[in-house]
Amino acid sequence: MNKAASAAGENKRSLSSRISDNWQLYLMLLIPLVLTLVYKYIPMAGIQIAFRDYKASKGIFGSPWVGLKWFQRFFSSPNCIRMIKNTFLLSLYSLLWSFPVPIILALALNQLRFKKLKTTVQTIMYAPHFISIMIVCGMLRIFLSPSGGLINLLLGTSIDFLSESSAFRTIYIASGIWQDAGWGVIIYMATLAGVDSSLYEAAKIDGATMFQRIWNIDVPALVPMIVLNLIMSAGGLMNIGFEKVWLLQTDLNKATSDVIAVYVYQQGIENAKYSYATAVGLFSTIVNIILLVIVNRLARKISDDVSFV
Repeated sequence: MNKAASAAGENKRSLSSRISDNWQLYLMLLIPLVLTLVYKYIPMAGIQIAFRDYKASKGIFGSPWVGLKWFQRFFSSPNCIRMIKNTFLLSLYSLLWSFPVPIILALALNQLRFKKLKTTVQTIMYAPHFISIMIVCGMLRIFLSPSGGLINLLLGTSIDFLSESSAFRTIYIASGIWQDAGWGVIIYMATLAGVDSSLYEAAKIDGATMFQRIWNIDVPALVPMIVLNLIMSAGGLMNIGFEKVWLLQTDLNKATSDVIAVYVYQQGIENAKYSYATAVGLFSTIVNIILLVIVNRLARKISDDVSFV
């Protein structure tokens, strides 16, 4: 009763008195709040460029309003369907192939009992994450070179893989797994580190095999994190970074490498069509939001262990 009464009394206190008593905490909260407003929310006013014929000399508010003109131009362009298809398929295949890899690696690493070996393997897997995209693409061009490339030497061929449209998605996804899978393991390893060791001991006493321990102890512990990462990944399904695609793109593989992100970069930066590029980018963002809501609702039915916003 005393705790309930004290809590009720605390709630009845005015906001000004609570701020005065805890002003240090509110001051610390104010700093990230201001930074978020300045760098995240205020720039969102620039979205209206997508609905204007933006001229730098007139500014955002001085440029004439054109409504959905730029959206209509994008949807009527001859490569619109191809870009949407390539962006969606490249993201979807990347998600399907790369998403399970960190989970499998984390489950395998968690079974290693030799600490030095475990640390060495983790370091080797993490290292590619710190290599820049430009260097990775340079390495890929060397490895896949038709004259003296490592892959062609192993296969005994002289194929220019980067000129093959059918090979582009495989190259993109495989290199992405190599570069980022080890870094993704960190999250799942941290989750497994919180599992009570007595569960493993009890399972061993009951005669459970290694695979039974993984399936009945490790996997259920990872489910909340898996679902959360799935939502975050699905929310960016149409949001492919243009750098890697742009660096690996050639005139001969555009049938599968022509994606929205590269198109936005070309139209906005190279051709200075700011309004048109903003409209295309806004379309991609809207699709991402829709996908995020859909996956979030599906995730509610999959797991009851995580509270979703």
